[in-house]
Amino acid sequence: MANNSKYDIHNVDLSDDHYMIEQSLIRNKYKLTDEDDNTVLRGKQGMFKMKEEFPFVNGDGEEAFTVKAQGIMDVAGNYTLFDAESDDAVVVLDEDLSFLTEKWRIRDPETEEVLASIRSKNKVLSALRHLSDLANIAPNKYEIFDANDKKVGEVAGELSLRDTYKVTIDRSSDVPREAVMAVACVIDALENK
Repeated sequence: MANNSKYDIHNVDLSDDHYMIEQSLIRNKYKLTDEDDNTVLRGKQGMFKMKEEFPFVNGDGEEAFTVKAQGIMDVAGNYTLFDAESDDAVVVLDEDLSFLTEKWRIRDPETEEVLASIRSKNKVLSALRHLSDLANIAPNKYEIFDANDKKVGEVAGELSLRDTYKVTIDRSSDVPREAVMAVACVIDALENK
């Protein structure tokens, strides 16, 4: 695949509008499928690491990218997505800490320009999640916004035994799709601890 943007990832092609993310029943392992139910990404939260780490492989099992915490016990939620082939930092993911909303920004690693953001749709449910694990039973729902704060997609949780999300991204949008998919998995793993 030829990269069209500096935010594209080698070995990954995410050109569909709709994807499904399913979490494993056992631990924070994720599978991303496209509109034709083909597996396009697999990722998991690294175990026993001093810093949080989420390696991803493409549908053929080739290393695609890794999302790594910038610090030990990173409560601020700062993560960097590294391309597995070039080992370059592609984007930075950071959480805007707030009691009433879950908001993640996807930024350029050099300029810190905000490329996209993902925000929870329900402030009441977000607040309840911070107070009680029981609120995690209700599916998470997020909206995806581009750099101009225009809504370009959605991450909609579905009620099921394991966390399942339908991700929709407007085809005309220039938000980095790989980063959005990584953020959806990272959010699920971290917000539901």
